[in-house]
Amino acid sequence: MTYQLPEKLKQLQGYQPGTICDTKLSANESFISIPDEIRRDIAKQIWELEYNRYPDPLAKKLCRKFAEFFSVPAELVTAANGSDELLFLLTTCFMNAGDKLMLVEPDFEMYRVYAEMAGVETVVYEKDAHLRISTETLVAQAREQQVQALVLSNPCNPSSLLESREDILRIVQELENVLIIVDEAYMDFADESVLQDVELYSNLIVLKTLSKAFGLAALRLGFAIANKTITNALRAVKSPYNVNTASQIIGTIVLDYPDFIHSCIRTIKSSRNDLYRRVRDLQKEIPDIQSVQNSSANFVYVQVINAADVHAFLQEKSVAVRLLGEYLRISAGTKAENDAVLRTLEEYWEEKVYSV
Repeated sequence: MTYQLPEKLKQLQGYQPGTICDTKLSANESFISIPDEIRRDIAKQIWELEYNRYPDPLAKKLCRKFAEFFSVPAELVTAANGSDELLFLLTTCFMNAGDKLMLVEPDFEMYRVYAEMAGVETVVYEKDAHLRISTETLVAQAREQQVQALVLSNPCNPSSLLESREDILRIVQELENVLIIVDEAYMDFADESVLQDVELYSNLIVLKTLSKAFGLAALRLGFAIANKTITNALRAVKSPYNVNTASQIIGTIVLDYPDFIHSCIRTIKSSRNDLYRRVRDLQKEIPDIQSVQNSSANFVYVQVINAADVHAFLQEKSVAVRLLGEYLRISAGTKAENDAVLRTLEEYWEEKVYSV
């Protein structure tokens, strides 16, 4: 008898990153490159790197710099090979097969994938028609379904909407026997973080990344911040040398330039606001654009009729955005990139539907 894949892998669909286009606004990356001053610091330290030695298993310097930047205790920070590694560990090691993980949808699609790989059952809380959470309803459903963990992104990927710190903490407090995983990948563009509250709760863990506002997507650097008990367990179950030395060095150096980071955040938010305004202006002329969310992230979430056709047209014109059902998620880009996506959207309706 030939080898057979496990049942959980037979129908598993991997994450689809999209095709390569001239204008790439599909991955929520930063459009800002690291300046020469920082690159010179990086080059010097990479030149001196001891390639024959394993990395620091706890990435102590990197975690210390991260802790300084975000004003949290360094002993509560765990570095990882992207937030994806942390999500995988939390579903496979902090949950048992058959446990229930609550998803708050729409949300980041990889949460479900990691749960399926871990043999964890998923329970879905559906947001309302405005893509919002009712804290009272969510808590009631979690209790009724007897879930062991809950994960959500805030601000939400893909809706770009922000839940208040007060509402997130209410969930943490009401579900005190449930592990609450708050993915704050986009919180650098907003101001409702629960990062400073992790020591106050036994069941709260916050995930952060340097892939968005910090412009270091190539390094795959993610961080978990939680109380000492959760942190100790997370450090115990992760791979011994999970963050390579080059990523540790580069991340540490960039975190040592806070003025640059804050300027990046301001620039990205300005681009996002410009993109939002321009899509809203286009909506006034194009009835097929049904909604445009007022973003708290670095992208806009646009509901359109025949979204798949619009997406295909953009692809043909070498403009990449993310297709998510009846929505398009468009990352904020440079002025030229924002111009390109708006120009192509206008062209679509000129050619296919309307005279704009």
